[in-house]
Amino acid sequence: MDLIKVQNLCKNYGDLEVLKNINLNIKKGSIFGLVGHSGAGKSTLLRTFNGLEPIASGSVQINGLEISSLKGKELRHFRQKVGMIFQHFSLLGRKNVYENIILPLQCAKMPINPKEIQNLLELVGLQDKAKAYPNELSGGQKQRVAIARALSVNPMLLLSDEATSALDPSITGAILDLLGDINRELGVSIVLVTHEMEVVKRLCAEAAFMENGQVLKSGRIEDLFLTPDPKMREFLGENEILPREGLNIRIYFPKNLAQNPIITQMARTLQMDFNIVWGNLESFNGIALGVLVINIDKNAKEKVCAYLDEQGAKWEIIQGERNG
Repeated sequence: MDLIKVQNLCKNYGDLEVLKNINLNIKKGSIFGLVGHSGAGKSTLLRTFNGLEPIASGSVQINGLEISSLKGKELRHFRQKVGMIFQHFSLLGRKNVYENIILPLQCAKMPINPKEIQNLLELVGLQDKAKAYPNELSGGQKQRVAIARALSVNPMLLLSDEATSALDPSITGAILDLLGDINRELGVSIVLVTHEMEVVKRLCAEAAFMENGQVLKSGRIEDLFLTPDPKMREFLGENEILPREGLNIRIYFPKNLAQNPIITQMARTLQMDFNIVWGNLESFNGIALGVLVINIDKNAKEKVCAYLDEQGAKWEIIQGERNG
């Protein structure tokens, strides 16, 4: 079931079109990534999900509600169900951890249950920091407070705008693990904006790749990785330097094939030699996926391609030049 439906969304800043005919479906209970280089429009799109950015045309529906039609109390009530975490934490320095966490409840005049706040502190690993102030915390701890604050109103949706980009790599992993735990334990849907492909690989089941205000491709991480267009391949860091002689074949291995020795078996079955000129095996949200480029004699094209088809591997013939 879809939680978010975006149809033909466009947004302008004056004469500048910053979002161009965006169409997306994001499933309830999922972790979805909006990924791309800086300036791609990711954060702007994210902010249309809670009404912080008005749209020029199109539709954004969250749990069946048309966001652009919400005004006044209706919009405020909706926003209480959407938590948001930012790159720079945005904690109030004069309030301690506990007071920062309950701030959304106070602003919304909602009841405060101390036991629930304590449970949140334990969930984010700060049960002993309730009375500490932001200047006494590390960057990772500050982000954990910001996450607990976003969860204090029991949201159905958590929006993360580059929440790990200001953190050290060692801390980033712990925050991503925490977001994964929140998704599994609380069932909160998460949409995260990032320019770091490692974040998407580690956490997301689905993603949309954006550039210049457009969604170039969206879907399951596995499909994005196995059938990337040239711009997506560049973003993934798949820059290959390939020989001009012979025939180069790029082979994509889905999860059911990534661990199987297909190439070794092909060499034995077809009784032929070939060169492996580039390869990459990575984990995407716990799924091992691989890409391999082999160089073969042009005369062997027919039998090699027929063998790959029989094994269920995706493949394409590529030119012997730098790709990316």
